Amino acid sequence: MEPVAKIVVRYLDGRVVKGYIQHFNPDGSRLHLRATPTGASQEMRAALEMEDLKAIFFVRTLDGNPHCRARREFIEGDKSYGDRVEVTFGDGEVIRGSKIDPYPYRSGFFLLPPDPKGNTVMTFVVSTAVKDISYFPAAQTSAA
Repeated sequence: MEPVAKIVVRYLDGRVVKGYIQHFNPDGSRLHLRATPTGASQEMRAALEMEDLKAIFFVRTLDGNPHCRARREFIEGDKSYGDRVEVTFGDGEVIRGSKIDPYPYRSGFFLLPPDPKGNTVMTFVVSTAVKDISYFPAAQTSAA
């Protein structure tokens, strides 16, 4: 059995669903979300269409930690892999991260968050949800 990942899925219309995924194809048109980590077919939560999604957050826990605020900015001394970018979605939300894709997928790209200790391990950004991507030099950072 393949490893199971915990994910939080954000739709373009603002809806949020949480669940588990056993296989993620970044070039696929559909995402199969499960209600439990076992992956049994009767536990299928939904088949989500990528064209309806904004981003997929691969997380440590589905509940998160309401008392912890993950750092959203890079700071001096951060190690980053790939290009540091700021992504602006069509709805105006902005996230930052290190774009790590070795292969340019047509449906989207992966970001590592600025805070490696936060709940989000990695984000898959759906390209059609993006309004703008700004690249900035590794030396450009913010205070914590």
